Amino acid sequence: MNRKIIPVVLSGVFASALVLGPVLGPDASLYAEAAKTPVSLLGLIDRKSVIHEVRPGDHLTRLSKKYRQTAALIKKANGLKSDILLPGQKLKIPAYTFNLVVDKSQNTLLLKGDEEVLKTYVVATGENNSTPVGVFKIADKLVNPAWYKAGAVVPFGSPENILGTRWLGLTKKSYGIHGTTEPEKLGRQVTAGCVRMRNEDVEELFDVVLPGTEVTIVD
Repeated sequence: MNRKIIPVVLSGVFASALVLGPVLGPDASLYAEAAKTPVSLLGLIDRKSVIHEVRPGDHLTRLSKKYRQTAALIKKANGLKSDILLPGQKLKIPAYTFNLVVDKSQNTLLLKGDEEVLKTYVVATGENNSTPVGVFKIADKLVNPAWYKAGAVVPFGSPENILGTRWLGLTKKSYGIHGTTEPEKLGRQVTAGCVRMRNEDVEELFDVVLPGTEVTIVD
């Protein structure tokens, strides 16, 4: 049996977990009792940031394009309650280049800043190994997505819509990372090929990654 040690941050908990095999559910070994220390994603991101002093004419969209960070992440990093910026205001801007790695054997998604693992999420992947393997990119981002199913449109909020609150579409057509209405099934290979996350987790990730973010999926 192959063993590997991976650092994980799960739902605000840091642990160094000994993973013996595929994660079978949200109570599996990845949630080891050892070394539990509360930690926030923003706290990790703050370890690598730059300071930007706001100039006349600056706005969040401009800063987002300049630094290749989402406006939502810049707001969160600085505790901003509105989009209004004042000249002379000093803002912390995350300096990581983010990328994602989905490990189908563990049913986990790693958020990486450069080569550093910042957080690991438990996910669900495709039944019968149907989640595609390869290097893709985030193609589009949707809030409260409708589900296009066999020619029908299932609106957000319908009990039949399984996509949850966010959609991160991949450059592999028809595949994406999204929320779920069945969080109890996370940690398993049960989807039609997409990667499912808790709604709270995909909402957090949505505010971090831009279109064009690299997503690597491995067996």
